[in-house]
Amino acid sequence: MKSVRRHSPLVVILASLALLACGGLREQFVGTRVKDACTGEWPVCSTTVGCVIGDRSYVEGRFPGSNSVVIQVFEPSTVTLSFLLTEVSGAGEETAINFNEDGCRARVRTTISGRSFVGESEKKGFITRSADLSGVGDHLISWESDARGTYLAKVDVLPLRLKSTEN
Repeated sequence: MKSVRRHSPLVVILASLALLACGGLREQFVGTRVKDACTGEWPVCSTTVGCVIGDRSYVEGRFPGSNSVVIQVFEPSTVTLSFLLTEVSGAGEETAINFNEDGCRARVRTTISGRSFVGESEKKGFITRSADLSGVGDHLISWESDARGTYLAKVDVLPLRLKSTEN
C-alpha cells in the first residue's frame, strides 16, 4: 500500500497565493486597474478626448499612432506615464509625450528615440517618463509614436509634497 503525503491547509493556501502573486508582466503592470475603453467625451484644452484616467484605470492602444487622455491633478505633482509594449514589430524613429498644464498654458514635451523606446521596454519590461505639473485641475496628456506594436498605458500622480519627503 502506498502512503499518501498530505500537506497542511496552510501550506496549500500559501503555495496558491505565491502562484497568484507571480502573475505575468501584464498583470504586474496593470495591478488592480481596469481598462477604460475611452468612449466618452471629455473637453480639455480646446479639444475633446475619450477618457479621464487615474490610479484605477489604464488604456490600450496600437502604434503607430497617437492617443490623448485627461488626468486630474489636485495639487502640484509629478505625473508619470508608463507604457507596457507588446507585439513589437518595429522600433520606429521617435515617440513623443506631451504633459500639458491645466488649460494647456504650458507643456513639457519628452521625446524618445525608437531604439531607446523599444530597448528600455526590453530591458525593464516597461517605459516610464515623468513631468512635474504645478497646475490644479484637468491636464491633457498625449503621445504619438511611429513604433509598431500594441501597448497598455497608465498614469501615476505623486504630489510634490510627498516626493520631497521621500528623499
